[in-house]
Parts: sequence; structure tokens; C-alpha cells
Amino acid sequence: MHLRLISCFFIILNFMEYIGSQNASRGRRQRRTHPNVSQGCQGGCATCSDYNGCLSCKPRLFFVLERIGMKQIGVCLSSCPSGYYGTRYPDINKCTKCKADCDTCFNKNFCTKCKSGFYLHLGKCLDHCPEGLEASNHTMECVNIVHCEVSEWNPWSPCTKKGKTCGFKRGTETRVREIIQHPSAKGNLCPPTNETRKCTVQRKKCQKGERGKKGRERKRKKVNKGESKEAIPDSKDLEASKETPEQRENKQQQKKRKVQDKQQKSGTEVTLAGLPSVSQRTQPTPCRRRYL
Repeated sequence: MHLRLISCFFIILNFMEYIGSQNASRGRRQRRTHPNVSQGCQGGCATCSDYNGCLSCKPRLFFVLERIGMKQIGVCLSSCPSGYYGTRYPDINKCTKCKADCDTCFNKNFCTKCKSGFYLHLGKCLDHCPEGLEASNHTMECVNIVHCEVSEWNPWSPCTKKGKTCGFKRGTETRVREIIQHPSAKGNLCPPTNETRKCTVQRKKCQKGERGKKGRERKRKKVNKGESKEAIPDSKDLEASKETPEQRENKQQQKKRKVQDKQQKSGTEVTLAGLPSVSQRTQPTPCRRRYL
């Protein structure tokens, strides 16, 4: 009985020594692979290295590898940067890069924004939009083609001619409609928004004072021109107002001399108006009767 107890005791002692040796070798292996591992890291790192940065992150943080020159450093972030999407695993949360044509993405197969030169359609980035869709350079997406839409025609306007509604028998009338929806680049263009047609009415005389728009405008223009002429005096009137009485007498004498010179050349008396006097005018010759 005693021998059995002694043998069991030695067996348990050997087993404990074996477990201790295994733990010691595991610790030596970890120290050999990560000589600079530190447990007191900052910036959300659970474990880190002086050379490689973060090696593991705290719960709910994402692990990202950032390239600095030829070296990659691990960083722990609360959310993945632009161009990456996050994936959560039981032991670690990682940020994975999107596809080459994706600027931002939700996962590996679903883009939310495309890079320049590509258009987004159903989570994919395409060079050209499918048939029935057109590319929007504003949103960089494939959108539906929009056609023009117009309202119903308004009633016809009264029959007029040159802005008047009276004094004629044949004139024109118009009607208009509004654009409700403008078309997109590939959409159908808008139809005409106004129409004009000839019309015939019973002729009636215009009452006194009833004139068209053009007549009123002409009258206003004439009044404005008259006011401008009255307001701005002529250059000749300004010169005459500046002359002295002596200058006026000299001008009258010059006119008289010119008249006398003309009288001497023609041999007739010439008045100031340039016409011969009554005595010099030729008398009508009396009619002679002819006898057959």
C-alpha cells in the first residue's frame, strides 16, 4: 500500500515538472519572436512593437497597416479610412482596401463612390452606363433619362393687330404653355411653348382716345423729344445771345453791302429779300386779237 502511494507521488511530481518546462519554453519562444513587444502601448494598441507599431488592437478598434516609405506600421482606429472597408472577426477587426476603381466602399463587392472617370451603378463602378440610363457628371452616377414635360395650352388671347383691338378686320391671336420639367442631356427636347394664328373679327371703329401701345409710345417719344429740344438751346441762339449791339449793326451793314453789289451787277433794284421792286417787274403784254 505504501509503495503505491509513493509511486503515485512521483508520477504527479514528474507531470508538474513537465508542465513547467513547457510554459518556460513557450515564454522563451515568444521572447525570441517579439523581442520588443510591450504591454503598455498607447493609441488604442493592445500590444505593440517599437519597429512595427501596433500588433493588436483593443476591443472594437480596427487594425490598419499604413505604409511609410518601405516600412509598414500597424495603427488602431475607431473606423476605417477612406478607400478601406472594415471586417470584424472574433480575434481581430481589420480594414481591407477597396477595389482599384472604388473611392469608398461598403464591402468587397459594393462601392459607394467611384474614382474619377467611372460612374456608380448598383454598387459597381462602370466606364459607360447601361442602355436606358445616362451618366451624370454632377453625381458621377448612372441615372434615368428625363424627358421634357409641358403644361396644357392657355386660352387664346384676344384678336389684335399692331397692338390694337379695333379698326381692323383681320389680325392674329396667340396662346402659350409652360415647361414643367426640363429634359436631361439625352432626354426629348421641349416642344414649342407658344402658337400664333390668324383671326377674323367684325370690324369696329376705334373710339376717340383709344390707341394701341405703339401709338402711345410714339406720342411719348415725341413729347420727350420736344422737351429735350426746349431744354437744350441751339448753338446759333447761344451765339446770338452773346453778341453785342455793335456786332449786330456790323452784320446788318454787311448784308446791305452784299445786296447793293448784287444790284449793280444785275442792273435792277433788289430788295432785302432778293426780289425786284414793283416798278421793275415786267408788265403783262396785252392780248392781241386776230381776225380771220
